[in-house]
Amino acid sequence: MPSFDVVSEVDMHEVTNALDQANKEITNRFDLKNTGSKCQREDNVITIISDSDFNVGQVSQVLMGKLAKRKVNLKSLETGDLVTSGKEVRQALTIRQGIDAPLAKKIVKAIKDLKNKTQASITENKVRVSGKKRDQLQAVIAMLREAGYDLPLQFTNFRD
Repeated sequence: MPSFDVVSEVDMHEVTNALDQANKEITNRFDLKNTGSKCQREDNVITIISDSDFNVGQVSQVLMGKLAKRKVNLKSLETGDLVTSGKEVRQALTIRQGIDAPLAKKIVKAIKDLKNKTQASITENKVRVSGKKRDQLQAVIAMLREAGYDLPLQFTNFRD
């Protein structure tokens, strides 16, 4: 029985490469010299550090450009609030990976509403879709692409 998985993943190696490129550009930019601006990553959180909120915005633009060039979908980033502590301003960007339960339920409901004899099941942080014919699964993929969820979806593990 043909099946595929609906997942939301980010290539963390590409994120690291984009961070390295962004930090290199930040140290070379004239308007950001001597501001202490930098980007750091711990697990799934990128922290932008600078001396003013304007400079945090500038660093954020540089970082977003580098991530986009590296084909990291910017929908997977969740922007936090600006936090001022002393002479430092910080902003956290959380990288969302995996499909959370409410979104998975929406996806399953949308697949059931399509009524094309496909089954969807939620396993951990992905949704497995199976059906009798390949064409039915391709119709589900097309519907999910058009739905425009706030999280980037990838379709993996397609089996005939």
